[in-house]
Amino acid sequence: MSAACIESQSVKTTEMGGPERGDDGGKKIKGRKRHLLVDTLEVLLAVLIPSAGREDGAAASILLGLVPSQAFPRLVTILADQQYHNQALDTWMAEHRAGWRIEGQIRPTGVQGFTPLAKRWVMERTNAWHGRFRRNSKDYERSVESSTAMIQISNIHLMLNRLCPCDRPAFHYRKDAA
Repeated sequence: MSAACIESQSVKTTEMGGPERGDDGGKKIKGRKRHLLVDTLEVLLAVLIPSAGREDGAAASILLGLVPSQAFPRLVTILADQQYHNQALDTWMAEHRAGWRIEGQIRPTGVQGFTPLAKRWVMERTNAWHGRFRRNSKDYERSVESSTAMIQISNIHLMLNRLCPCDRPAFHYRKDAA
């Protein structure tokens, strides 16, 4: 694996949201942000769930710090959006992950709405798949550790379905039930 994708997703929390809760001013969401790092095959490498008020570039250094560079010796490029273009992150990368580089991709000019960018659509699809799990539709957890575990569990479920696809629906009514 020589490339990975990093992305954040702001999610609302319930009233029981706990201490790590803040405002994402750009999206007008009060809650948390899910920062995910996945490889190009959508295998989850790291998860970080801070307050929604934390800037993406500041959270990226913490997220990338969770991934030991010796575990991924071929990793070179991390695809990201423009939110991760940050001088502090570039300085951190030069000090701690010298062989890695963040490659920011820019949306085409004049295009409105959602536009899939080359290779980064993998990350968008991963966020969409996690959102299909009812427990991840909103952040219902009190602690950040529980929220992180729920993302990891849903990702394990997705990977198991890839290994052994199941043709039957997850839930169905019995025909003999009254």
